[in-house]
Amino acid sequence: DYLDNGNNKMAIQQADKLLKKHKDLHCAKVLKAIGLQRTGKQDEAYILAQEVAALEPTDDNSLQALTILYREMHRPELVTKLYEAAVKKVPNSEEYHSHLFMAYARVGEYKKMQQAGMALYKIVPKNPYYFWSVMSLIMQSISAQDENLSKTMFLPLAERMVEKMVKEDKIEAEAEVELYYMILERLEKYREALDVVRGKLGEKLTSELQSRENKCMAMYKKLRKWPECNALSRRLLLKNSDDWQFYITYFDSVFQLIDESWTPPLEEEHSLEGEVHYSIEQAVKFIEERITEESKSSRPLRGPYLAKLELIRRLRHRGCNDEHKLGDPEELMFQYFKKFGDKPCCFTDLKVFVDLLPSSQYTKFISQLLEVIPLSATGEGETALPEDIRALQQHLCVVQLSRLLGLYHAMDKKEKLSVVRELMLRYRHGLEFGKSCLKTELQFSDYYCLLAVHLLLDLWLEEGEETAVWQCLTLLEEGLSHSPSNAQFKLLLIRIYCRLGAFEPVAELYSSLDAKHIQHDTIGYLLTRYAEALGHFAAASQSCNFALRFFHSNQKDTSEYIIQAYKYGAFEKIPEFIAFRNRLNSSLHFAQVRTERMLLDLLLEANITTSLEESIKSMSLSPEEDDIPWKDLRDNRDLTVLFNWDPKDRDISEEHRKLSLEEETLWLRIRSLTLRLVSGLPTLSHSIQPKNSEKTAENGVSSKIDTVRSLLQQLEAAVDSGKKFLEQKIQYPVLGPPPTRMAGFFSNGSCQCQTSLFYLVSDIYELDTNGLEDSAEVQERIGNSFKSLIERLTGLFNKCKGDLIEVRDGTLKTHANLLENLVFLVETISITLWVSSYCDSVLRPFKSNLQKKKKKKKESSVAMPPVFTHFLDYVTDLQTLTSNVIDHIKGLEIILTALKLEDLSIKDTLLLQEEKKFTKTVQGKVQSSYHHSIQEIGELLKKRLDTIKKLKI
Repeated sequence: DYLDNGNNKMAIQQADKLLKKHKDLHCAKVLKAIGLQRTGKQDEAYILAQEVAALEPTDDNSLQALTILYREMHRPELVTKLYEAAVKKVPNSEEYHSHLFMAYARVGEYKKMQQAGMALYKIVPKNPYYFWSVMSLIMQSISAQDENLSKTMFLPLAERMVEKMVKEDKIEAEAEVELYYMILERLEKYREALDVVRGKLGEKLTSELQSRENKCMAMYKKLRKWPECNALSRRLLLKNSDDWQFYITYFDSVFQLIDESWTPPLEEEHSLEGEVHYSIEQAVKFIEERITEESKSSRPLRGPYLAKLELIRRLRHRGCNDEHKLGDPEELMFQYFKKFGDKPCCFTDLKVFVDLLPSSQYTKFISQLLEVIPLSATGEGETALPEDIRALQQHLCVVQLSRLLGLYHAMDKKEKLSVVRELMLRYRHGLEFGKSCLKTELQFSDYYCLLAVHLLLDLWLEEGEETAVWQCLTLLEEGLSHSPSNAQFKLLLIRIYCRLGAFEPVAELYSSLDAKHIQHDTIGYLLTRYAEALGHFAAASQSCNFALRFFHSNQKDTSEYIIQAYKYGAFEKIPEFIAFRNRLNSSLHFAQVRTERMLLDLLLEANITTSLEESIKSMSLSPEEDDIPWKDLRDNRDLTVLFNWDPKDRDISEEHRKLSLEEETLWLRIRSLTLRLVSGLPTLSHSIQPKNSEKTAENGVSSKIDTVRSLLQQLEAAVDSGKKFLEQKIQYPVLGPPPTRMAGFFSNGSCQCQTSLFYLVSDIYELDTNGLEDSAEVQERIGNSFKSLIERLTGLFNKCKGDLIEVRDGTLKTHANLLENLVFLVETISITLWVSSYCDSVLRPFKSNLQKKKKKKKESSVAMPPVFTHFLDYVTDLQTLTSNVIDHIKGLEIILTALKLEDLSIKDTLLLQEEKKFTKTVQGKVQSSYHHSIQEIGELLKKRLDTIKKLKI
């Protein structure tokens, strides 16, 4: 009970009391171990658990408790050993055998699962156990590296096992038929699979609607039996003329038959499934009949009307002259709007077919639609407004279509602003209809507000209108106050605040989105891309943790899903779960978050609270190891999460996705190599070896410098690829993928600073191994490196100067790039310090040796090698530079605090009184966010300055 209530200390005390009375009570020991594990004493818990496990317990309580403990330790492989021992002692226990099978399933031991399943079946001949074994064979075939082996050994064996049950008439459940179908499909025995589905066994396929028909259809397609495909889809459409997937199959098969010049046989049936349509005339007639049928139905069906448009699209695509038989697409779309315009889906339905309209007809088409909407104006010259929700939905549909057809894009600035005014008027009027909406429901007119913001975004990004962006934020914040659950408002606010360089409001907005499970991978990039880049280190750390927690729990969770699938016979889901797990493990976002999180931890802690060496050790980082699956990286980002009504040529394209993935991968490579190079620094400091001894090579230290040099070459190559990529000057759409930090990294000089630092490491190492004698050339090189480093850092600092927020003609302008440069400066100074510590660790022993020599010879004539003076000058310059940066940051803080935003003349008369209230809120949020960033950067630099002061050799 104490464990269940989270009172772990009491649980340990109670277990100790019990153990005093009964020394050998296994269960009490394990429960105590669980308590220890949960209070962070992992090692003690493990020792205690192994004591019990070594006795090979067979009582249910101990086994269950140990299973729970091992799961919390993330050591599922120990559970298998536990039950292997239990099964040996109690060989006829059905329960222990099934626990053993599930334990193997958790660790993916498919061969052992197959054996455990058969062993179970021998003890208790139940069908599910037999089929567990069959499924494990399929899993062996899926996971086999050699496809040939999978098709010649595992799958045929699984097929024979099922055939044995079929012959003995022992097939009982639908899951068993599904499994048989799955094996035949993977063996590409489509004809046999079709016979199974159409035969007696197929009668068991009842749990899913049209499961049998769908499987038949899939097999007909594989076998290219187009007559059957056509007849079956035709038959299913007669049953339900609203099922879109069957219209697609129907059209595909009709055109395939036309291309093959197929004609029906004279005497026999057309096909196994009945009558076949094999000409355009028949298809046209069939669709017309569906529409006639639909007019008699009690509720309106969209399928037949859209099918007509789809057929016109296909005929036009093929260059046929028969489309006129179906009517004019413009008229058909108009009729469709009259029938379904009040449904929110009307826009998405028509969006697919707008290509059928000639561009010269766009304006006429929109006017035609507007004429049929019942709008009424209160007075002369007033805007005509809808009187009910139906009319509002219809009008919204037309506005969305206007944006999609590019009518708004063609307007000039003045026209756009007047449309924004009109849309906001309509938005506020529409709020009347949503007075009774709950907080969790969206307002009916929310899209008006979103569309107005899209227009303002055009003005900001295309015409450089600064006031427009503040209006965007104002309108979105207003919209959010009326519709607090609208995710689109929140996502758009996140994107705009980030573009302005304000991260503070974003964290709160993102957490209110309440992202669940897979969304941490699909939309997490919105958060992790900007948190650290804009100087919010604590928030960055937190957002990385959110994502990593999800990715790490995915391993454990997926195992549980797989086990449930076995228990309930949902075999076809098992390969899907495994593919899902693999997809998450090779997620681009997962790799980025892992890398950025480690770099961030080093930035915040290394050589401040703990030494660089300890930090790297605690992360189990090693310069040799690269855990990123470069070849299999999957881009799981949802780049269309923001609603968009842009025409095709302005929308995000496949090309943009590819380029964005390439850019993200290049940047990840640069960051990952930087991290590995930093993790190589502590490995270079070795105990002093006698000079010229061969030991250095054996100790592996010389190979360590080789690793660092090889990584440096790789970094140079990655940087070159990055520069080549940026030469393309790619512009993503406004709401497309955000660009990486790579462009700033190159343009502000951080890149040159960081690479030259790692070259310096190589020189210092050379000095270290060859000693000070005859090293004038290396010393001079090191001296020059120190000088050019300070120059480069000063150059980088100059790129950070300027006002972060300035007031120009009564409007605010933010300079997010200065903030990003400051963060790069802090990162570069940190790396400079880690490298300087290494220099210090090499030069210190040399200096003390020289001083000893001096004392021995009792003369002052032992000359100090120039490298010491170079290093001291360099450290002094570094200290001065860092102090200057800190002073600059203090200055920025003072300016930001003094910036009185309320004095800003919000000169735009567009704003109503209530809007002014939101504008103040928005500007306040941006100001406070910048303030926060500057404080965090300043705090970190002060800590770094203290480290520099310790560097005096």
